[in-house]
Amino acid sequence: MLIVDAGPLYAAAATADDDHARCAQLLANASRPLLVPELVVTEVSYLLSDRIGAHAEIAFAESIAAGELNVEPVLEDEWERVAELVSRYVDLPLGMADASLVVLAERHRQHEIASLDHRHLGVVQPRHTDRLTLLP
Repeated sequence: MLIVDAGPLYAAAATADDDHARCAQLLANASRPLLVPELVVTEVSYLLSDRIGAHAEIAFAESIAAGELNVEPVLEDEWERVAELVSRYVDLPLGMADASLVVLAERHRQHEIASLDHRHLGVVQPRHTDRLTLLP
């Protein structure tokens, strides 16, 4: 299981991106399932459509439909934790999408997240471990 942020998903699709090769390799070789927070889906779809084109956004939607990516919502009882994280790290700033990654990691007791956002997620203190390991 690997929780995946917007950066690696975008970079894996964007062949001209500096992080393309390492992100494509990470996602191809990662343990399944690949979990994507619902809030991150919006970020990825916007980036793909805006920077690459509609065909990339469609391919992303198709990968979700095919079960290659498992989209998970923030559960009703987790919204308070999302708000707590955004508030605690407001100076970063840590947004709701990033907070949803941490909450998903806490829910599944996962220590690794695929993210290029080391500046923000690298300092967040999850409840279930001292810190998250950010890949690649």
